[in-house]
Amino acid sequence: MPRPKSPLLSRERIRDAALELIDAEGIGSLSMRNLALKLDVRAASLYSHFPGKDAVLDAVANLLTRQVDTSAFERGWREGLETWGRSYHAALSKHPNAAPVVAAGTGRREDFLAMADAVHGGLVRDGWPPRYATMIAASVKYLVIGAATTPFASGFADDTRVYFERYPNLVQAHLIPAHAEEIDSDSFELALGGLIAGLGPLHASLAAADTAKE
Repeated sequence: MPRPKSPLLSRERIRDAALELIDAEGIGSLSMRNLALKLDVRAASLYSHFPGKDAVLDAVANLLTRQVDTSAFERGWREGLETWGRSYHAALSKHPNAAPVVAAGTGRREDFLAMADAVHGGLVRDGWPPRYATMIAASVKYLVIGAATTPFASGFADDTRVYFERYPNLVQAHLIPAHAEEIDSDSFELALGGLIAGLGPLHASLAAADTAKE
């Protein structure tokens, strides 16, 4: 029996092709028709693996979420947030066009739900009230999604004359694009570190309040 000219379809192959399409052309480019064209198959053949585009997006979100590390919560909430935030940022920064897919919500995304459960559980276990655990997780998510989708440093022109007369405080801005990746990375670290440092006194005050009630 002759071998097929192209590899057989699978959920993984379809998911990976969808991520490649999103990386190259953005979320708006993803449709079952475009995905079929990319895979050189008929669109109908995709539906035996996924019921529709939303299910494909769920698979893409799960793939990216699976790369996020929540294991450090076993060593305390501070280290947990650092490791989670950095690995979350690293995963989405490789695929900025796909970051809104992850940000959109949980749905039936088992890997996303497992990540959220681990983060929430780690924070509560270390003394954070559930409401604060939810807000802290949301705050880190805001940092990660914002940093992954809206890089700051690359937005400046490389010609200093643009700023010279009207914006004298930005006369060094033309140097920023050459160091954009470093600046964006350091800015994320500054924001994450500042958030965690600011949470320290709050955590201590909540613990003291609980002790006073006893």
